[in-house]
Amino acid sequence: MKHTALLLLDCQPAVLATLPDPAPLLARLERAAADVRAEGGTVAHVRTAFTESDWAAVPATNQVFAAVARHRVLHHDDPDAAFHPQLAPLEGDLAVRKTRLSALSGTGLDQRLRARAVDTLILAGLSTGGAVLATALDAADRDYRLRVLPDGVADPDPHLHELLLGQVLPARAELLNCSSVKAG
Repeated sequence: MKHTALLLLDCQPAVLATLPDPAPLLARLERAAADVRAEGGTVAHVRTAFTESDWAAVPATNQVFAAVARHRVLHHDDPDAAFHPQLAPLEGDLAVRKTRLSALSGTGLDQRLRARAVDTLILAGLSTGGAVLATALDAADRDYRLRVLPDGVADPDPHLHELLLGQVLPARAELLNCSSVKAG
């Protein structure tokens, strides 16, 4: 597992607030992260957060982040944009801030993972139709072996979540449960 990284995507209070009850998801992700660390893998924490200059750089044509920039939400110093305390980075983990959907876009994470000889990514977090999908597509283009944790991802839209897990993501990634991360 030393060539594997678990990416915890957008596990931030502001994003988790879009779910009816994030507690079970957080507990599963906390256990999966502990398992990955225990097996010698890397845990990478990725959050969406903006500085003033990041907001200014978002074009009005960006349908995902234009409203975020206009309303000045997810400021990088805002506690709601921080990593959830239950999944806070530990020594040896990687932590990155992103301003796009994909965890690999403009963050330097790809280079940091490759420096650790990581060739396999396990995707978890929020949202299935946002960061998870975008990171899966980006990572596939970068030739990573991909795994997605169906019980470790969530989306405020349950229909989109089911569609992606049932039809789109299995074509690009192996699906495995949080409890089987150790064996993966």
